[in-house]
Amino acid sequence: MATVGVIGGSGLYQIEGIEGIKEVAVKTPFGDPSDVFFTGTLEGTPVVFLPRHGRGHLVSPSEINYRANIYGMKKLGVEAIISVSAVGSLKEEFKPMDFVVPEQFLDRTRTRVSTFFTDGIVAHVGFADPVSKEIADIVYGAAKLLKLNVHRGGTYVNMEGPQFSTKAESNLYRSWGMDLIGMTNMTEAKLAREAEISYATLAAVTDYDCWHPSHDSVTLEMILEYLSKNVENAKAILKLAIPTVGQLKEFSASEALKFAIVTNRDLIPKQKIKDLEPIIGKYIK
Repeated sequence: MATVGVIGGSGLYQIEGIEGIKEVAVKTPFGDPSDVFFTGTLEGTPVVFLPRHGRGHLVSPSEINYRANIYGMKKLGVEAIISVSAVGSLKEEFKPMDFVVPEQFLDRTRTRVSTFFTDGIVAHVGFADPVSKEIADIVYGAAKLLKLNVHRGGTYVNMEGPQFSTKAESNLYRSWGMDLIGMTNMTEAKLAREAEISYATLAAVTDYDCWHPSHDSVTLEMILEYLSKNVENAKAILKLAIPTVGQLKEFSASEALKFAIVTNRDLIPKQKIKDLEPIIGKYIK
């Protein structure tokens, strides 16, 4: 069985049926992850969960140590990640309380380090299709089986945050044909691909972004209420999806680095090879 990682908000590791939950602290060359990792099994499938913002929501989207989070997942043997995220909607048809499984991302962040390959090693991974279809299909299928309102496809624009959009920004993204807006998933997807971990997003729509005429009547309290309700639905989706993902024999990102490392092997610093061993160890010793 493949090991399945889940990144999301606090509480998702309490999915009914996960057994043998343990807290695992992981040290990384990039510093501390957002929190400890929670490991367990669901119907025989190994599961690793990480609360993206830490328990109690302590870490801002711009302050998340994305490299440490994904490195920790890799070190714990994760081959596939389902990222559960709250998003705003840029399309009328993606309504609050709906789920969306997007296919594409657009990066509008400014301050984040989104590669493991720095300081003496360079790699260029293919990223035309950032979402792994085999995982997205399963997540979407699970939501459909549960008769939830779910949409397949669309583009998630990753803004910097932590502030929400201005109306000018929101309308600009709509004019570009964007569908969803969030603050975290693009960076995760980039690093997951470099770590040869297949990645897909389960996006929970909490509100229309500020372009929508109804936006002024939306309060943070309402958004948090929608988010809380959708957590239970997200748990139900994960409970169905995780064992199916765990049974997959092939993952689309499993050889993403095979031809991507361009640095002369003899010139890569020894410490860098040691630090990146969980990621590059099958290619460079």
